Amino acid sequence: MFDKIRDALSGVLAGDAEVVNVLPDADNKKLCAAVLMVQIIAADGKITEDEEAKLLDVLQTHYDMDAGQAHALAEQAKVKHSEAIDLYSFTSVLKNQMEETERLGLIEDLWEMVYADGKLHEFEDNLVWRLAELLNISSDRRMALKKVVRERAGA
Repeated sequence: MFDKIRDALSGVLAGDAEVVNVLPDADNKKLCAAVLMVQIIAADGKITEDEEAKLLDVLQTHYDMDAGQAHALAEQAKVKHSEAIDLYSFTSVLKNQMEETERLGLIEDLWEMVYADGKLHEFEDNLVWRLAELLNISSDRRMALKKVVRERAGA
């Protein structure tokens, strides 16, 4: 059993070296945004294949990454998510490094994560509300983005 754990950990550590090559800055806003997206898709207790696919798609299309970079970023974001003790450490970086239009785009991305599995879970809804507040996005704008994404998702 310990051998399996050791092997799993060595694989994770080997993977981290690849991720560092993609994202050398620990405070990278792409990484922080990806961690928040992982937080959303994990909020209801499970990450579905649809949510995983949406995460990779959003990282590729909205953050100008190829499939390999998106996958590496998603894996690093999952690790950071599992180590995280708060949301502020990520939202403070984003609030300082993103213009308002970028933060609005991130809130839209978060709603994309919420509707990726076709369902709105109350934990996900509450989490987007809290993240929007931390990112200084008004309730009106948050709700308008929710409506746009919900209609686009057909939910």
